[in-house]
Amino acid sequence: MTRVIYLGGLGRSGTTLLERMLGGLPGVCTLGEVVHLWQRGVRDDERCACGRPFSACDFWCAVGERAFGGWDRAPLDRIIALRRQVERTRHIPRLARWHLPGDFGARVADYAYQYTRVYAAAAAHAGAAAVVDSSKHSALAFCLRWSADIDLRVVHVVRDSRGVAYSWTKTVPRPEAAGAEMTRYRPGRAALLWNAHNAAFGLLRRTGIPVYRLRYEELLADPAGSLRAVAEFAGLDPGPMDFFGDGTVRLGTSHSAAGNPMRFTTGEVPLRHDDAWRAELPPRQRRLVAALTAPLLNAYGYGRR
Repeated sequence: MTRVIYLGGLGRSGTTLLERMLGGLPGVCTLGEVVHLWQRGVRDDERCACGRPFSACDFWCAVGERAFGGWDRAPLDRIIALRRQVERTRHIPRLARWHLPGDFGARVADYAYQYTRVYAAAAAHAGAAAVVDSSKHSALAFCLRWSADIDLRVVHVVRDSRGVAYSWTKTVPRPEAAGAEMTRYRPGRAALLWNAHNAAFGLLRRTGIPVYRLRYEELLADPAGSLRAVAEFAGLDPGPMDFFGDGTVRLGTSHSAAGNPMRFTTGEVPLRHDDAWRAELPPRQRRLVAALTAPLLNAYGYGRR
């Protein structure tokens, strides 16, 4: 059984930073956003975080060989079709049931199995005790809960909805794909997505899956303490964590298949709390986001700040 640390939440909440930190722990192999591996890596041959095209990355070539006998033998079209059929937020109430009968259940099992093959192959190749998938998607986490071959531990990363909404308005290039940019959302749309994804992870906890909630602001305030708590939750040895400096973290090269451009960053990186939204997000939009997300914002302790 492969131990999988799944980082969940809405994008722009600090999951990539947490993933990079986890990559510094002994016995941990970080994979990036595996949900995008099939299209961006296998099909489009975008760059791995190591800098090489996916097809030229020694790590991913070895993983593909172990998992499928080579990426050219992976059932790519079926996996992409299954994603459209079962990995949808609207299916979460169905995926949260205690039993999934019939054709839908079979498709969910098949979809989860393809991820299980990648996780197991990556762990075996890296000699890792656990792999980290920072896909974030709540619906994928619900699909993975149906696999009997993985030990799923979910870290639910939460950030102030106003900071998340502001971040989604910014233009962020995707350096792995020439001319491409990350998706952008208007603040109101980002607020609704923030509600949906975060509420979904609360429901996931009620199905019996271990879920640990970590606020982005806490991670920045006490990075070593937060990482140690996550390691304890995941059953990992945190080790000396000597990659932390005075307000910095030292990041090595990873093999993240997809995700935030920060996955390409290496070396000494300052750990600064990003609260530009307080000055840059227009007051009207700030009030809109706060109103739309008020129940969960209060539940997570942001309403009292």
